[in-house]
Amino acid sequence: MFSAIARIFRTPDLRRKILFTIGIIALYRFGAHIPAPFVSYPNVQLCLEQTAGTDGLMSLVNLFSGGALLQLSIFALGVMPYITASIITQLLRVVIPHFETLQKEGQAGQAKLTQYTRYLTIALALLQSTTLITVARTGQLFGANTGVAACDNLLTNDSVLSQAMMILALTAGTGLIMWMAELVTERGIGNGMSLLIFTSIAASFPGALGAIWASNGFEIFALVILIGIVIIALIVFVEQSQRRVPVQYAKRMVGRRTYGGTSTYIPIKVNMAGVIPVIFASSLLYLPALISQFNTPTDGSAPAAWVVWINDYLTTGDHPLYMALYFLLIIGFTYFYVEITFNPDDVADNMKKYGGFVPGVRAGRPTAEYLRFVISRITFPGSIYLGLVALIPLIALSTVQANQNFPFGGTSILIMVGVGLETVKQIDAQLQQRHYEGLLR
Repeated sequence: MFSAIARIFRTPDLRRKILFTIGIIALYRFGAHIPAPFVSYPNVQLCLEQTAGTDGLMSLVNLFSGGALLQLSIFALGVMPYITASIITQLLRVVIPHFETLQKEGQAGQAKLTQYTRYLTIALALLQSTTLITVARTGQLFGANTGVAACDNLLTNDSVLSQAMMILALTAGTGLIMWMAELVTERGIGNGMSLLIFTSIAASFPGALGAIWASNGFEIFALVILIGIVIIALIVFVEQSQRRVPVQYAKRMVGRRTYGGTSTYIPIKVNMAGVIPVIFASSLLYLPALISQFNTPTDGSAPAAWVVWINDYLTTGDHPLYMALYFLLIIGFTYFYVEITFNPDDVADNMKKYGGFVPGVRAGRPTAEYLRFVISRITFPGSIYLGLVALIPLIALSTVQANQNFPFGGTSILIMVGVGLETVKQIDAQLQQRHYEGLLR
């Protein structure tokens, strides 16, 4: 292992790529601590010290921004606009025929879809930055009734021109993040946006673990570390698990040459949906809390009964009803996302076009039905796995009194393990090209 790491830095090209990636990551983390214009940095820090942060969707966005959201920095939006734009573009492939056509056009079509994603990212950044500045101006960024006077004075100037400059700065920050991610993809070790997400989440680990140690002592801290190692091992096992559907290609004569006659397989992962169902479920469950927040009286009078019910059952993650709804929504969104991203009919048609078939299954429609049957069976344990991993932070919230950014669970650990595995594979592949020996043996 250590000799392989030494070979990485002895290879000039690979060393240059890794150092370039580390430099971009350092700039990204530095920008996360630069406050936006007209933001009262002392008041923001005071609110962060005296409040528990925020919950719900804002907590998820703050996690993906590496804590930059609540600090109102120039990188406050982080990678969330790009993630949202990518998901929307992917969903539009099912709805708009033009997007589906572009997907099938190969590299030129993918370049066009990437351009659309960039435009949509900037538009979403404008919308989200406007919302963020409005929430900060009204003193609702850290939640209602925080009891901290500084949380109501986060901005030094709330004029229209000042708000416009802040919105422009946050939008430009999102564009800069997107450009840095593309630089890492082109000149670094690849997966630029994924690595920036990985960096943002990893930046929250020391603070989260330190809070557990300070509030529960070393024994609970050591237990959390041990549980975390077990969870990471299980997630790696599931993420690498796949159902390999065998495919046989018939021999065919082209002139005097024989082509085909090979055997391969279609890898169907247990978790084909990734972390998207967890993000969808978190966003949907945040809507009732948002609606109740806007319908809470500000004059001190009693809120409506339905507002009280939402505040009691659908705003705190440690309530059993919230956990049950969260778990069921993740299962439903997993089936939904797998259905729209993997088309058995297209796979069966491509196999038939090139003379491929599943042994024992006729080509064409029977193959598509067989693939659909396999996917439905594989998706069920995958959705249960996603739901259980997503519930880990909520269980920790009610047991060790950790916040909802509990590191060893939910979207954070899923993204970190997934990105870590892909990065190791890329470095391993580049080492094998140069030394015929990979990173891991």
